Amino acid sequence: MKISTRRLLACVYLFLFVSSYSYSQDLDKLALEHARASFDELYAFFSIPNDANYPAQIEPNVKWCESAFAERGFKTQRLETETVPLLLAERMFREADKTVLVYLQIDGQPVDTSKWFQPDPYVPVLKSKKESGNWEMISWSNLKGDLDRDWRIFSRSASDARGPVMMFLKAMDALNALEQEPNFNIKVIMDFEEELGSPRLPDAVRTYKEALQSDMLVIFDGPRHLSNEPTLSYGARGIATISLEVFGPRTPLHSGNYGNYSPNPAVNLSRLLASMWEDDGRVSIPGWYDGISITEEVKSILAQVPDDEDQIKKDFGIAKAENIGENFQEAIQYPALGILGLEAAWVGKERRTIIPASAIAELNIRLVRETRGERMMTLVKDHIARQGYHIISGEPTEEERAKYNKIVRFEGEISYEAFRTDFDTEIGGWLRRGMNRAFGNDPIQIRTMGGSIPISPFVNTLNLPAVSVPTVNPDNNQHSPNENIRLGNYIDGIKTIMAILMEPL
Repeated sequence: MKISTRRLLACVYLFLFVSSYSYSQDLDKLALEHARASFDELYAFFSIPNDANYPAQIEPNVKWCESAFAERGFKTQRLETETVPLLLAERMFREADKTVLVYLQIDGQPVDTSKWFQPDPYVPVLKSKKESGNWEMISWSNLKGDLDRDWRIFSRSASDARGPVMMFLKAMDALNALEQEPNFNIKVIMDFEEELGSPRLPDAVRTYKEALQSDMLVIFDGPRHLSNEPTLSYGARGIATISLEVFGPRTPLHSGNYGNYSPNPAVNLSRLLASMWEDDGRVSIPGWYDGISITEEVKSILAQVPDDEDQIKKDFGIAKAENIGENFQEAIQYPALGILGLEAAWVGKERRTIIPASAIAELNIRLVRETRGERMMTLVKDHIARQGYHIISGEPTEEERAKYNKIVRFEGEISYEAFRTDFDTEIGGWLRRGMNRAFGNDPIQIRTMGGSIPISPFVNTLNLPAVSVPTVNPDNNQHSPNENIRLGNYIDGIKTIMAILMEPL
């Protein structure tokens, strides 16, 4: 039997690696060692404000990443856009004939400081859980002693997604310390506007297509499965957003004087929204689920995920799931329509006895690979028109107010489409081998994760297979106050990325 030179080199490489660890230190010890060495650097990185709504906050993050990656032997290049740049870091290796592109997110969600239980959401604090279930702040100096894997670091972007960035950097430190070289080149693309929907990313990928050219894409982002076991995710939903504003009187009116006379836009908006769903949660818009087929083969893939449906409902505090699919994994294979927020006049102590001038609803569509954003947006818009609404894109004119009884402002934006990679691809086999060696078992494999990441421009423009390697704890409060990362997940994340980077392609 003939063995190719490349295959022989890979086998020798693997043998030498495994042999070296049989008498030195295993991945657990190495991950712990580099986690311990990271906390000062982590503290500095986590302390930089990173809300992309304020571009001035992003430049210090770009500079920090340029320095951090240069220290690990990477050449960096700013990929300029009309707002803030993307950052490309590149490192070539002698025995490489393939290139892996790594996606990392650097920016974070906005913060409401009044909802955080610490002085500054951007300055990380260490906390330990008390018997009462509450989190108690403890000294950062505890990280110099014995580590409790259940301690947590609280900070905006700790999990989404500065934690994974630090995991990657420390994994590279481990490789450099061992003088280990992957048999593939590494390119890292850093996104500083992910929480804005990466609006400049699609054009940037087209503009810098040659610089980004690679063989596969790995995304270090997102939470593990709810069991917190090692996980691979082969796809993600896309996302589109819709803003609706239903108009009533030109200015708010006294509800006593004009109730029963002037139409109430909050009531009309409520009726419009209610028309979009059946009582069991299914979207009632015609054509919404067209093209989705959950075959027996797909069901067998989804059944591999060890979801405890009763526990999920208990954790969420709900009695019953909506009637989309037979279980949680099936539900997220379908496109979803959701209400993100509602606004009409005032509530609580600020409530006023008025008929509001308008009522606003912010919606999103979670896309799957079989659905395209433009089509789904059109389905919603056509449904609204069928409810008798005159659709506009701004404020209604006086002529429109006089002519139409139902007026709605409709604004939509497609952030990015969904993607999904088949399990039996080279990238899937490589990642599974690395994670199996790290943890002794194959990871949980998820066909499509519910969240959205801006990967479709890479998949569609560069024609790359893409897989996500989520590492952070599922209960991390991402996008919410008191976001955190569990210390055990941070250490395991370093171990995960080390094992992947050391696994031959």
